[in-house]
Amino acid sequence: MNHAAIYHRPESEFAYLYKKDLMRIRLQTARNEIKSVGLISGDFYTFGAEKWYKKQQAMRKAYTTDTHDYWEIEVTATHRRLAYAFCITDFQGNSVFYTDQGIFEHEEYRLSHDNLYFRMPYFQEIDRFKIPDWVPQTVWYQIFPERFYNGDLSNDPEAVLAWGSEAPTRGNFFGGDLQGVIDKLDYLEDLGITGIYLCPIFTAPSNHKYDTVDYYEVDPHFGNKQVFRELVEKAHERGMRVMLDAVFNHLGASSHQWQDVILHGADSSYADWFHIDSFPPRYTPIPGSEQAENLNYDTFSFVPNMPKLNTENPEVQEFLLAIATYWIREFDIDGWRLDVANEVDHHFWKEFRQAVLQQKEDLYILGEIWHSSQRWLEGDEFHAVMNYAFTDSIKAFFVEESITISQMIFGMNRQQLLYRDQTNEVSFNLLDSHDTPRLLTLCRGNKELLRSALTFMFIQKGTPCIFYGTEAGLEGEMDPGCRVCMDWEDPDQELYTFTKQLIALRKQFSEVFSLGTMEWHYDDDKKTFSLTRQYKEKTIVATFNEGEKLIFAKQGRRLFGQNYHENGNYQLNKHGFVIEEL
Repeated sequence: MNHAAIYHRPESEFAYLYKKDLMRIRLQTARNEIKSVGLISGDFYTFGAEKWYKKQQAMRKAYTTDTHDYWEIEVTATHRRLAYAFCITDFQGNSVFYTDQGIFEHEEYRLSHDNLYFRMPYFQEIDRFKIPDWVPQTVWYQIFPERFYNGDLSNDPEAVLAWGSEAPTRGNFFGGDLQGVIDKLDYLEDLGITGIYLCPIFTAPSNHKYDTVDYYEVDPHFGNKQVFRELVEKAHERGMRVMLDAVFNHLGASSHQWQDVILHGADSSYADWFHIDSFPPRYTPIPGSEQAENLNYDTFSFVPNMPKLNTENPEVQEFLLAIATYWIREFDIDGWRLDVANEVDHHFWKEFRQAVLQQKEDLYILGEIWHSSQRWLEGDEFHAVMNYAFTDSIKAFFVEESITISQMIFGMNRQQLLYRDQTNEVSFNLLDSHDTPRLLTLCRGNKELLRSALTFMFIQKGTPCIFYGTEAGLEGEMDPGCRVCMDWEDPDQELYTFTKQLIALRKQFSEVFSLGTMEWHYDDDKKTFSLTRQYKEKTIVATFNEGEKLIFAKQGRRLFGQNYHENGNYQLNKHGFVIEEL
């Protein structure tokens, strides 16, 4: 038995309160080495009297990666405290006792030493990682306001272009605004959307608005506060939530704070608001690039017109927290998406969480982080992150064909095992965004492949997001190419209908897809697999074929599918899938 592969860490993603009186426990062992794991557990104050160390509960092998298996169990405790350890048995019949103080031979006199056990000393409700209950059932729609719909011609920029008349660039404008979003709420409602994620709407000179000048004003090219208030109210009337994009890592160079630094240098009252090595701030432009070199101050990605804020400064903290609470208090927004969240200090995000949840306790806090994010997801900062690391595995298999099915599954499992299940249930799952090439472009125009990949993403744990226009067949390369104008004249109606049906399926079985167990069966050589999701009395099986040969699937009550036909069992061609209820 490989003792080095055995791992558990109390009060972490390996042992945490899931509900008020329900604890989830995980154990890591070497892959395909362990036959069974039993949990020994009980109240440490009744250890001697009840001798509960003589009893075991079987743990379930819930996840597998290329190197490890992970076992899980849910337990309750009468007195809201728990001591526990693991009995691990391999396929040769060898058993060990894994405790807080190490691994021992499986002998009863070892089990009877109460100080050896892992502990959850008390189920502290105040420390439990809590999520907004509405998020797991939400289907998001990301809108880049400048390119969605022009609902008010009177606020167009001077250099506005005819809608969709040119390819998107980093500097051109087409007149999209908030009135345009209001005008299309019926469209979003018909599609089935229940959450709108808006890229920045605050005053800024660019078309993307990530170079904020005034956080307290809606950009005049997008409308005004009254229009935004109307948008939130009308969205709420339709059962839709609204999430805004906050850029708290940096300011735009046109902001009065940065301009004061340019004017007064070290004597500026805002000199300590930024990370400036020497005065005056300076840089050397790189011809043909937004970036610069020889910067003597910190910025976002070497972009000189985005100077980085010093969030250690109490004045900066007060400034940003006032903004964050203002838009909740005054406009009743439902979430903040936090740009470049990993480059802001943890201390600030802890203060941020407390401030915004005091305004609205079920507000959704979403960080933009593209890598493993455990430090931000301990329960005192964010609820979730944009789940690029998870969905990259999906794209690598379906779209890039660079990994096998098993590698995709292992990669997805690794990401989920980094976090508590609460976080996985509200993770923001997406296959494209304003920062990536569009999904149809990644699929090389193959709409069958797009539908297969999108469906697979929609049946995973987490809250799915559609980038505006994916349902209409929009294409576009990397930023700025992905930020194309929405096609309202000739959208792909078949793709729209498909997306609408997919969203309806997700909503119909939201508990199964959000909370259900996962069981995989796959064949790397044939490029076929099935995923079984089960929750309470409901079981959903999804079978996919990304290989060249015809395959067969079980025949339950068909819910959804493409590229299949019935002949006793379902027969799936390439990019075919069928989702069934058993």
